[in-house]
Formats: sequence, structure tokens, C-alpha cells
Amino acid sequence: MLVARGVTVAIKGKTLLQDVDLSLSPGQVLAIVGPNGAGKSTLLKAMTGERKTTGGEIELDGRALWHWTTAALASRRAVLAQSTEVVFPFLVSEIVTLGIRRNLTAAEQYRLVQRALVAVDMSTMSDRVYGTLSGGEKQRVQLGRVLAQVWSHGCTYLMLDEPTSSLDLSHQLLILRLAREHALSGGGVLMILHDLNLASMAADEIVALKDGNRIASGAPVDVMTDDLIAALYGVRVQVRGVPDGPFLLPQTARLPG
Repeated sequence: MLVARGVTVAIKGKTLLQDVDLSLSPGQVLAIVGPNGAGKSTLLKAMTGERKTTGGEIELDGRALWHWTTAALASRRAVLAQSTEVVFPFLVSEIVTLGIRRNLTAAEQYRLVQRALVAVDMSTMSDRVYGTLSGGEKQRVQLGRVLAQVWSHGCTYLMLDEPTSSLDLSHQLLILRLAREHALSGGGVLMILHDLNLASMAADEIVALKDGNRIASGAPVDVMTDDLIAALYGVRVQVRGVPDGPFLLPQTARLPG
């Protein structure tokens, strides 16, 4: 398991997280929701080892996170950041290759790259320069890199920071399917999502953060309530209410395959 107990993060006197508990198990998809500035990315970075904590503890498979080397962490968890800057004119296939173990043969690496590009619907753009892609296409390439890391290292935990933020509907649903497939294969998935419909659709458990505090956690049906949405976002809504005009629920979509 990946476990956070009483995690606190403070930077320059400002507390970003306060005494937060969270646990991610293999086979589970967990979504973190909350308004901007709630501490979602800070919590994910703390749980990946990117952000130092000022209190509490984080354990990966029973060992304190700080005991793990960077290389060992790369073999246990793969991370998709909210944004990734690429300065040099790498090809799409070269970006995906960055996630693969170096001791594989060229043929093995090629097969993994092609598998990852097919998985994220970018197989026809293998030879495109990464910088010429749209924002959504870049995000899918980076996800392909992370999947290549998962498959080549055998990573258990997949950690995604707003993976659907710049994607169209079909590719948002594709991300959710990939997350569920990883969980079904025995991995754990931690996702930050802003779309509450997608979070309710994808997650086994939702953790809600506000002002650096965990204010709710549990199954989507228990967490996604009128009162919680009002507490999180200051907006009074009716969960499961039917609007007067046209509306679309991603839960009604059916992806091919």
C-alpha cells in the first residue's frame, strides 16, 4: 500500500496541507477532488516523494518513503505531472522511450513504445515533433511515456495529476478506461480530477480537500452530496438533479473495445 498519515506541508510559513491521511491499495482507483488551491497537487507530490513534508509520514509498501532511492521509486510508481516542459525537438516516440528501462533491447523498447502510443490513440504521430502537437496531444504522449514506464518496470502505482484537463470527451473516457485497466491488473491509481462526474464515474473512493484539509472521503455515492459540493466550492447544486436544458452524462458513454 501507499499510505499517508498525518501529512503536513508548509512552505515559507504557509500551510498547504494539514494532517492529511490517505491510503492507496493495489486494485483501487482513488480520486482527489477539491477547489483550486486546496492542496491536491501538493498531496500527490508528497506521496510521490517530489515534495518534502514538514509533518506526518508516508510509507510505500511498508517502508518510509525517504528510505527509497529515486531508481527504486521509479520501479514502483509512475507519475504524470500536471504539465511537462520539453525544450528540445524530440519526436513523439522519443518522449515515450524516456519511460522505458534502459536494459531492454532495441526491439523490446520499440514494441513498448508502439503499444503505449496505441493505448493513448497516438500511433499515427510517432514521428511528429512533440512541440508541434496540441495541448491534448502532448498530454496523451506524456501519458504514453508513463504507461511505458509502468509496463517496462512493472510499476504498481499510477499517479496522475489532472490527466483529463485538456482532453476531449472521447479521450477523457479513454484515460478512465486505462486507469481502470491498471487497477484490474493489480495496480493502484491515484488521480486528481476537477470534473466531478468523471471522478464519480471512475473512482472506487473519493477524497475531498479544501484549504489543505481532508473534509470527506469514501465511495462516490456517499461523498458526492449537495452539502459537500456546497462546502467545497461555495455553490449550491442538486446532485442527481435534472436540468431544464440539454445535458450530457459521461456515464452514458460506451467506448469501443
